[in-house]
Parts: sequence; structure tokens; C-alpha cells
Amino acid sequence: MLDRRSLLKLALAAQAVAGMPAWAGTAGPRLGPPQSFSYDWLKEHARALAAAPYREPPRPDPTIVQSIEYDAYGKLHFKPEYALFNEGEPGAFPITFMHVGQYFPKTVRMYALDGSGPDARAREVIYDPDYFTIAKDSPAARLPPQPSCIAGFWVREAKGGAEDWRKAEPWVTFLGASYFRAKGELGQVGASARGIAITPGGNGPEEFPDFTAFWFVPAPSASDPMTIYALLDGPSLAGAFRFLLRRTKGVVMDIEKTLFLRQPIDRIGLAPLTSMFWYSETVKQTGMDWRPEVHDSDGLAMWTGTGEHIWRPLNNPAHTVISSFLDTHPRGFGLLQRDRQFDHYLDGVRYDLRPSMWVEPLGDWGSGAVELVELPTDDEINDNIVTYWCPIKPARAGDRIELAYRLHWLADEPYPTPLGRCIATRLGRGGQPGQPRPDGVRKFMVEFLGAPLARLPYGVKPDPVLWSSRGKFSYVFMEAVPDDVPGHWRAQFDLTVDGNDPVEMRLFLKAGDEVLTETWLYQYHPFKSDARPVGY
Repeated sequence: MLDRRSLLKLALAAQAVAGMPAWAGTAGPRLGPPQSFSYDWLKEHARALAAAPYREPPRPDPTIVQSIEYDAYGKLHFKPEYALFNEGEPGAFPITFMHVGQYFPKTVRMYALDGSGPDARAREVIYDPDYFTIAKDSPAARLPPQPSCIAGFWVREAKGGAEDWRKAEPWVTFLGASYFRAKGELGQVGASARGIAITPGGNGPEEFPDFTAFWFVPAPSASDPMTIYALLDGPSLAGAFRFLLRRTKGVVMDIEKTLFLRQPIDRIGLAPLTSMFWYSETVKQTGMDWRPEVHDSDGLAMWTGTGEHIWRPLNNPAHTVISSFLDTHPRGFGLLQRDRQFDHYLDGVRYDLRPSMWVEPLGDWGSGAVELVELPTDDEINDNIVTYWCPIKPARAGDRIELAYRLHWLADEPYPTPLGRCIATRLGRGGQPGQPRPDGVRKFMVEFLGAPLARLPYGVKPDPVLWSSRGKFSYVFMEAVPDDVPGHWRAQFDLTVDGNDPVEMRLFLKAGDEVLTETWLYQYHPFKSDARPVGY
């Protein structure tokens, strides 16, 4: 996996504007001669690319670029007067660009479009070192102007909006391979999306295709979507993308992709999401870190084709684990940050404000699986969680794959279940107080909260419905959490298992024949009571 935490830090350093000069006019970037463009042409271009041998994107002098490390990269500020669609140009949202550096060594071509119809004309952004504040002693000063040194871009807040677009954090960022991220409704960035995932978590090195070119259509107003086209290319496939970006209370993106495969792919990840999970209240080794929790996301949520809402808390395993959740006509899935209490994190980077990401399929996705890849990490710098849709049909060389979906960057999933939801999963030593605590027995506390639980008549307890792939349950009981919050209940139970193989678990609450909660799924990795918890 790429060290996405380091990449985020670099990107944030580069967007710092304290050193930007005062507004200096409406120069805008230099543009090349007009060329015809259409989405159909882009798809045909991607198809032709896939039919030919793969060629890497151009790279400026690798020796120099490798020397543009964290500190040097953070000083390469883009000058706002050279923004595309700046104050003197059409379009509500200015575009600023990012320089190549040690972690972003490849050139990405950028184009301005005068429309999105069949008669649209594209003009390439011509790179000029003057776009950036480059000190004389910076390694970047030694790079020639060609090939271009542009590696990515930011979509800035609207001109004339409540925030000064030259100083406010951007609301969308595309930088590195096919990664992109957006600002959620709580004003933070965190987890990332990708254009494609190719066999993530496999035995061999993961392939990371690149967005090699982008085309920007100016949005007439801040209430209109901004259209961006992208070309993807990698050793195994090429593809054409169309993004419709909407600046709502968070960010909503309508995404279309058409992929053409050069080679067969064991597991192709469509609509992939990437996040970081180090630890939460579920399992934590004493003294591992001073903070109670550290994660960008705490669970995978799924809304299946049959209408079931599922919550799967994330793990930080000792080795790579890939879980598949079979489904047909899925209604949505996402990596969510449900825990929004600051004192559960106590961190200045505000993990409590990180966005939740939700994939809403558009059209019929057929049969396949939501897959979850969990990789081990011993620090917060690594994005170790990936989830995506994997079609049941094998991905063969010569295949054409088309997909459309809506990607939400919000505080919560856009279509939450009316049932009670799982809000915490806690593990402890099994057995009873005052008695020897046996190995192989784990105690679980799973908390639920929601209106159906609050409506239960006084004295009526919900019934837990439990299942596990192996092992035996004991000491199962329900109790209202003693915090005077209506509808806040927890299921407590012990699980006794032999051996170290993972255990799949399932739980929901009901009263009579009425289902009261979503379904809790969990993959338990057994560990001894006196041992270091798995993955930590």
C-alpha cells in the first residue's frame, strides 16, 4: 500500500497559503491551441490505448524530483493569480495545481474546456515555473520547463463565496496515482477514493494506474456541478471517467467510468475507498498510544440488495485479511466515521470530524461482492483499509467494463436505516468477576442505539440473535446502558473458541418478530488474555 498518510501531509503542506503573495491580477495559466474534445472521443482514446503496449506517463528528471522531499515540497506554493477559472475567467470554482515531488513524480496533463457538448474545445495548460513560488536554492529550480511539472490539482471554494478561495482549504483534491479526496460536511478531509483498485492485498505488488490527464468544464455558478473528465492508464487497463462534482453541505460526486482491459485481473476493485484504522475502543493494548482512538473510519456499512443494513467494525489484523460479502443489486456501501465525540480521540487533528464516504450504485450492478481488505499497521501514517465492489464476472483481457455511481462525502451515510444502529464494539476478558479468567474466552459488549429500541415498553428487553462460524456462546444478556439515553442498549456475551483461526460473528436485536436493529458483523481474531492483541 502507498503511505497515504504521508501523502496527505505533503498535500496539506503544499496548500498552505501563508507564504502566498497578495492578489496580483487575473493572469491565469498559459493555454495551448484549441483541440476538439468529447466524452465519446475520450472513451475511444482509452480503448485505443488499451489495445497498445503500456507506456508510463512522462517524468521530469527523476534524480531532481526525488530530492524534492517533505520540507522542499511544502514550500512550492501555487500562485493564485495563475489559477484556472480565476477572478477574471468564467467558472465558479478556481483550479490550482500541484508540483511534482518525491511522492508524486509523474506528470499529469491538464486541459480547460469551453463546454461539454460535441463541439467542445480543449486547450492544454502549459506549464511555467512562474506558477509556483520556487526559491533559488530549491531542487525544483533545477527542473527544466518541459516536460510539465504539474502532478495534481485542487478545486477551490467558489469565487465570491463565504470563504476566500485563495486561503480556504480546497473541497476536492486529485493527487497521486488515481487517488482523490473531498472535504466532508464537517470541514475535514480524511479517507480517500480511487479510480480503480487492482488486486489490493494480494501476494504480489499492487498495481496503481494513474490518472494521466484531466479536462475541466467551468461550473456556471456555485450551485451547478463542475464537470471533470479524466484519462486513466496502467499496465493492466485504460479508462475514461466523467466526474460531476457538487459542493453541497459536503461533497457529492456522480462518477461514470468505462474501462478497457489490457490484461486479465484476478480481483478488480470498482468504486474503491481507502482509509486508515489503527485502533478504536474495540481492542487496544495498554500504553500503545496516549490517545483513546485513532482512525479515519471505524466501520464498513452496507445496504444490501435485499434491504438489510449491515455494520462491520474494522480490524487492524496481524496479517492481511480479505473479506467478501456477496450481494446482488447492492444499494450502497461505505466507510463511515460514526464516533463523533471529541473526547474519544483527544487529538488536535480532529479525527472526530473526518468524513464518511458512501457509494450509491447508479443502474444495475448485478452480482458480485463488497470486499474489505484490512492490512496490519502499527502507526496512523498508513492507509490500511480498502473496500470496493468486485463483480462476479471474471475480468479478462479485452473486456469493457462500464459503471456509474454516486459518491457521498458527508458526516453520515445518506440513507441511514430507521432501525437501531451499532455505535460501539468492546472486547474484554471472558468469565465472571472474582473467578479465574480462562484463556480462549472473550467477552463482547455490543452497543446499539435507535428509535425502535426507545419505543420498547417499560420492562421489555430486546432479544439478541447471535451466530458464529465456530465456538460457543455463554453469559448472554441484555441491559440498558446506564446513561439515561433512550434506546441505548448493549448485548453482553462470552465466546469460547479453540485455536487462532478467525471467527465470523453476527448479531441483531429483535422483540418478538420485529427486527429492531441493523445487523452487526464482526471478524474476531482470538488472542490469549495475557498476550499482545492481534494487530497491535
